[in-house]
Amino acid sequence: MKIQAFQAVRPPPELARDVASLPYDVGELEDARVLAETNPRSFLHVERPEVDLPNDYDHASGIDHETAAKNLRLFLREGWLVKESEPALYVYRITLGEHRQTGVVACCHIEDYENNIIRKHEKTKKPVEDQRTRHVQVTGAHTGPIFLLFRDDASIAAMIDAAVRPAPLLDFTAIDGIRHEVWKIADADAWVTAFDGIPLAYVADGHHRTAAAARAGMERRAANPKHRGDEEYNWFPAVLFPASHLKVLAYNRTLKDLNGLTPEAFLNKTRNVFTVTEPAPEMPERPGEISMYLGGRWYGLTWASDPAADPVSALDVSVLQSRLLGPVLGIDDPRTNSRIEYAGGFDSIERIRKKVDAGRAAVAFSVYPTTVEQLMAIADADQIMPPKSTWFEPKLRSGLFVHELH
Repeated sequence: MKIQAFQAVRPPPELARDVASLPYDVGELEDARVLAETNPRSFLHVERPEVDLPNDYDHASGIDHETAAKNLRLFLREGWLVKESEPALYVYRITLGEHRQTGVVACCHIEDYENNIIRKHEKTKKPVEDQRTRHVQVTGAHTGPIFLLFRDDASIAAMIDAAVRPAPLLDFTAIDGIRHEVWKIADADAWVTAFDGIPLAYVADGHHRTAAAARAGMERRAANPKHRGDEEYNWFPAVLFPASHLKVLAYNRTLKDLNGLTPEAFLNKTRNVFTVTEPAPEMPERPGEISMYLGGRWYGLTWASDPAADPVSALDVSVLQSRLLGPVLGIDDPRTNSRIEYAGGFDSIERIRKKVDAGRAAVAFSVYPTTVEQLMAIADADQIMPPKSTWFEPKLRSGLFVHELH
């Protein structure tokens, strides 16, 4: 892997809590608007500029990206963001309850993405990718880092441990109770050498942002007749986490109806394709188990594994789709079918249960989280995971490490 130090644009320590925001694609827009209205320093004004625009604004006009660029200039003018005087790397630790994950903040090279050294496991949607590319080009910056993971390396682990011994540069607890700490690394040479020995990295979260960063860089190359190869647009910021640090949560599912079946008929069809037990825990205890909530009761679904299955077909969510959601419930395409909804995060089981109890869904499925090893195996096989297969928590914050393209 190629990594590089960069001159980050970041908040002063005393403003970090005010500035830091969730990425553009996390949470509902109305909730983001409330946060932005009460906090003019929230980076949502840059990362998600829709918060400053009416609901009926013309998406094709590009006013959202122009608003983001204007707001970024305001943040710099007001001193809510400042540019480092020299390139540096950073170590970024996020703590949620007992869980702690610590990664390295660096710029990664767009050619590593193009050459599959940075590997993906999801498809991107072109309209979203187009929008994020335009956001990069108009603002002239990558406003949030990509969430990458790599297989654990003992030497890098030791370097991280040493880097977090001094007092952090930034240290704040966000409104959701998650603590964020940042340490600055002025001498990047040893880290660049260490990551040169890392053969692969994987996009954990941020496939559209990664694709947009690569596209924006390639577009700027094509438009620059004097392109040398050392320009900032060849790089994009990322936080690289050792795989063992990450916590993957389940993406659970609800169905609005039973495809014309009565609950009894649906349960009988389920018994034809799974071994069904009751009662069952609301959260599966291991891979190869799914919990189903129907009529106020939890049922356990199990099946005999297929040793010949490829990495994608072997996933619990794939088995659920191929055996039940598709043939019995009529979910032909889980990416686009409006009858299926997804819930990720720590409270997702409670949310799907309440949805069924309130009559807003007919049945819910609680799945065991996809593992990091499964994610890497699928990416290594150049395959694509089913939609909504992984939910990484806690999330990175935007606004802490802005990377300018010039």
